[in-house]
Amino acid sequence: MSNTRREFMKVGAAAAGLSILAPYAGIAGKLDREKARLFAVPVDENGAYTLSPLPYAYDALEPSIDAQTMRLHHDIHHAGYVKGLNAALASMAEARAKGDYALIDRLAQKAAFHGSGHILHEVFWKNMAPAGTGGPPAGALLKQIEKDFGSVSAMQAQFAQTAKTVEGSGWGILAYEPLGRRLVILQAEKHQNLTQWGAVPLLVCDVWEHAYYLKYQNKRGDYVDAFFNVVNWNDVAMRFDAVAG
Repeated sequence: MSNTRREFMKVGAAAAGLSILAPYAGIAGKLDREKARLFAVPVDENGAYTLSPLPYAYDALEPSIDAQTMRLHHDIHHAGYVKGLNAALASMAEARAKGDYALIDRLAQKAAFHGSGHILHEVFWKNMAPAGTGGPPAGALLKQIEKDFGSVSAMQAQFAQTAKTVEGSGWGILAYEPLGRRLVILQAEKHQNLTQWGAVPLLVCDVWEHAYYLKYQNKRGDYVDAFFNVVNWNDVAMRFDAVAG
């Protein structure tokens, strides 16, 4: 087994049943180490998931996303998903040791909920950068967008409307679907509902209220529109190149 494959399995094995993580196991062996890091999530020496630091300062995305929201979102909400995922996996290990699976359905739900939340947030933070630094869609990503949606503006309009109309809490997601070799735009209700097996998230927009309510109150649409001011298309393009190249 290659070092890249082993490293990838280490970060993904504990949650390999999560729908949002499943496609990563398939591509891990095909990626070089640097590309694999785009999709890896950090673990400690005991194999427990850990919270990555933000790749920029809390106020780096202002005025589109304010510093207070970033602190609460990353340090409280995202950290809560990490804690919940580790707790669910530990409880599963305990159930296996005892041979008692009476609560396994509930534990599986918790692992899917917290695990999908953790993994999507790991993508979300890196999908953003201070305004003007993330570049426009370019290269192979631009060609694929034009092929699958007609234009960047059409893709953004569909993505925005998808994110704005999620029922309750969830995400708007631009993903690569490898079976059809195409880009797709998905809604995720909560984190794990309405996802599409095999599709790899490239760009995600969190539309849970904790992502925007301090600044935008109930105006989710304004938040989604502002999100496009801070999209890091360079990161999205690297993810696309890694899985579609």
